[in-house]
Amino acid sequence: MDLCSYSEITALLKRHGFTFSKALGQNFIVNKTVCPAMAESLHAGSGTGVLEIGPGIGVLTKELCTVAQKVVAIELDRRLFPILEETLAHCGNLEIVEGDALKTDLNALIKEKFADMDEVKVCANLPYYITSPIIMKLIESRLPVSEIVVMVQKEAADRLSAKIGTRDCGALTVAAQYYAKIEKLFDVSRGSFTPRPKVDSAVIKLTVRNKPEVTVQNEDRFFEIVRAAFAQRRKTAANSLSSALLLPKSTVVNALEQIGKSEKDRAENFSMQDFADLSALL
Repeated sequence: MDLCSYSEITALLKRHGFTFSKALGQNFIVNKTVCPAMAESLHAGSGTGVLEIGPGIGVLTKELCTVAQKVVAIELDRRLFPILEETLAHCGNLEIVEGDALKTDLNALIKEKFADMDEVKVCANLPYYITSPIIMKLIESRLPVSEIVVMVQKEAADRLSAKIGTRDCGALTVAAQYYAKIEKLFDVSRGSFTPRPKVDSAVIKLTVRNKPEVTVQNEDRFFEIVRAAFAQRRKTAANSLSSALLLPKSTVVNALEQIGKSEKDRAENFSMQDFADLSALL
């Protein structure tokens, strides 16, 4: 079965009485080059386990099963299970589990399912609406994984992979790059999916750091400072921090001066180390 053929997908879904759920952000890949490229970018092999989030009808899953020793796919939509049983019947190294990746204890799942693997990686075509929360969960949870390859909305990919200290940088950029080195691999046009989304996508790779990019005294405060600094992008960092943290502006300005920043600087002009230093002062 050609899982990238629109006519075959239509017949498959009709046979199982399946209709797309807008609430779950379901868009299935019909571009034949995307999933093989994603699977190859993992550099998986014997001894590699791959956790897939949201297998859909199995287009990416099939490719993962050809490169990894074991694949575990977590799927929220129970209606897809009989479809996956049909499309992936030949994949003997696959296990599908029902669950919501945002609510599931992924650490426990990985320890249970991949105990005999040398390494574990994550791969997914993420629904746009859970991009930020799922990526932050994957890296904040300190999962025993070395790499994460995901397809996300192009705007999110550009923001996540942006250089810190530039205009394209945001709070998510700093938070994600604190935990991982992020590389944008390739763009994916909106015509690569059915139903066709309104925006383009891109594939990024997150290589998890052995230790965070900078040393901070209190991670919770560090992330609070980062969020506060970017909370009002049109304002200076001094005004945004003062407003979000309910601190006197003079206190914020004094802290900024101690790290060599002006009250006129915006958050996009800060380095990762600037945020770390600031979190120790405020």
